[in-house]
Amino acid sequence: MKSSRLVSILLLLQTRGRMTAAQLAGELEVSVRTVYRDVEALSAAGVPLYGDAGHAGGYRLLDGYRTRLTGLTADEAEALFLAGAPGPAAQLGLGSVLAAAQLKVRAALPAELRAHADRISGRFHLDAPGWYADADDAPLLPAVADAVWSSRVLHVLYRRWREPTDVERRLEPYGLVLKAGRWYVVAGPGPRTYRVDQILELTALEEEFTRPGGFDLAAYWAAYQHGFHDRLHRGEAVVRLAPGTTLTGPAGEAVRRDGRTDDDGWTRATVPIESVDHAHAEFLRLGTAIEVLAPDELRSRIARTVAELAQRYGNSRAPGGD
Repeated sequence: MKSSRLVSILLLLQTRGRMTAAQLAGELEVSVRTVYRDVEALSAAGVPLYGDAGHAGGYRLLDGYRTRLTGLTADEAEALFLAGAPGPAAQLGLGSVLAAAQLKVRAALPAELRAHADRISGRFHLDAPGWYADADDAPLLPAVADAVWSSRVLHVLYRRWREPTDVERRLEPYGLVLKAGRWYVVAGPGPRTYRVDQILELTALEEEFTRPGGFDLAAYWAAYQHGFHDRLHRGEAVVRLAPGTTLTGPAGEAVRRDGRTDDDGWTRATVPIESVDHAHAEFLRLGTAIEVLAPDELRSRIARTVAELAQRYGNSRAPGGD
């Protein structure tokens, strides 16, 4: 809507200073001609906006002019920046709405609170899409979050999957990540990733630490996920899929990328698997819509399971029936 676009222009100029018509058009995804008309409308409404010609020209607001949101506290501003999830919002078609809301908040914040909001986005990252886990109870999460925020060293008793299971660790918590209902703390030295719900005991020390210069929490997490999947899917299987059958996750990506269609309409592809045990259970879910060609161990195991099921259900009379 035009009224929303006019507000966006006003806020862009307020937060960024001088901008050309082309830059405004790019931000708003409209034509330069539309920007010209909108600027004229703002000027007619009494907004002290003027433009300079030339190579270094552009539009800007009269020095000292600001529009502010009312009733916005520091805690509310922090909450909005913590709630910002650009990836999921874009998938829902709400990316532009989220961007506009955060732009309005930034425009309303004093300089010190604006820096505060930037600090939040650099230390807390929300990764909403799921892996395979349900939400976990993490009673020590508030204490971990406080240490992240205050840059305090933690001494923890941590439970890991391999022996010895319970170990003591000194952590420098750089940031928190929420993934599919499960909280992870990214901490130095390393850095390394720890599940917050696996922290059994925690002591916040008086010692402070300094986050490494240039550390990017979102970039670290993206790289960690990539490495996680590489470590998880260490095997491969060759499969054929019936028309219309799809796989999910890395296996589905492999089918879409490298799958080829046989003469009978089935799709043949090499897909990553976590293990023979895991693939056996997952592929059985698809019933007759999938055929495993390799490895031989997986194919033989599925064949044995199918034979046992056929034998078990070969007698149509249910136990206890007449």
